[in-house]
Amino acid sequence: MRVSTSTDGRHPGAVTPGPPFSSLIRIDVDARSHPGHHRTNNEDHFLVSRLDRTLQTLITSLPAGAVPDHTGEVNYVMVVADGMGGHAAGEIASQMAISALVSLALDVPDWIFKVDEEHALEIERRSRTRVQEVGAMLVDRGRREVALRGMGTTLTAVRSLGRDLLITHVGDSRAYLLRAGTLHRLTRDHTYAQHLVSIGQLAPGDLADSRHRHVLTNALGGACVDVHVDTDQMQLEDGDRLLLCSDGLTDLVDDETIPRILLETSRSSDACERLVQQALDSGGRDNVTVIVAAYRLPEEPARTTGSSGDAADAQTDR
Repeated sequence: MRVSTSTDGRHPGAVTPGPPFSSLIRIDVDARSHPGHHRTNNEDHFLVSRLDRTLQTLITSLPAGAVPDHTGEVNYVMVVADGMGGHAAGEIASQMAISALVSLALDVPDWIFKVDEEHALEIERRSRTRVQEVGAMLVDRGRREVALRGMGTTLTAVRSLGRDLLITHVGDSRAYLLRAGTLHRLTRDHTYAQHLVSIGQLAPGDLADSRHRHVLTNALGGACVDVHVDTDQMQLEDGDRLLLCSDGLTDLVDDETIPRILLETSRSSDACERLVQQALDSGGRDNVTVIVAAYRLPEEPARTTGSSGDAADAQTDR
């Protein structure tokens, strides 16, 4: 069916919405996971997903340009989970954590696709609540099934909403940001060794060799009924690169080697291959999982509040 209108050209009162900023962002993302040299199974799991809110005009009597033919907000989500437990329990825990997190998110009737002053705290609250619910699910299943008793997992996730980045974290998997050649850690390990550093009983330089570096003080499942979820927000810049990884990488590849590999590789697929191979060449004693994402952000269009003519002039000047 087609509806035609006698209006010729652009209506004087029509406002042509520009494409959402988030839809103009370009991301090069890839991921790799390897069981390592000493494990028969891989207890790590990862997820990279794209979230869309779209509008597509099918039929209208409005003049051309009054509403967009097709437009949409675009978000990206990346998750790494490192399971723990006997036999296959760790593998099930990490898989279940990511699956349950997606299921809970799909049940939310009003997804937030932009971060503003009104929604900033709400999106963090939702992230904490969902992850805590996932933790409760793992504890409950572990109690009901003897073979899965005590199973648990770390969970480190990022979600980019346009320029805004939300970080959600439990455990000792990590998120890093490479900006202008410098590597920044975005998460804090929830381990007993890190706790000792925080209270001054262990020097930061001794953390890597501490026998407590793998003793988790916070995780999803296991005995952690009241899990603590770290959340944080920051703004991305053009050229930023994100790295999410399990401790199979960070135990064997230090914070000097990681940025060197990222800087030497322009494609995320090559960076993932190099990082995983470095961990394997350094012993590969654990499962190793990495996600690398490179962001290209355009300049945000100038916001105008004048007449439609002013807006047109502003677009011409850019």
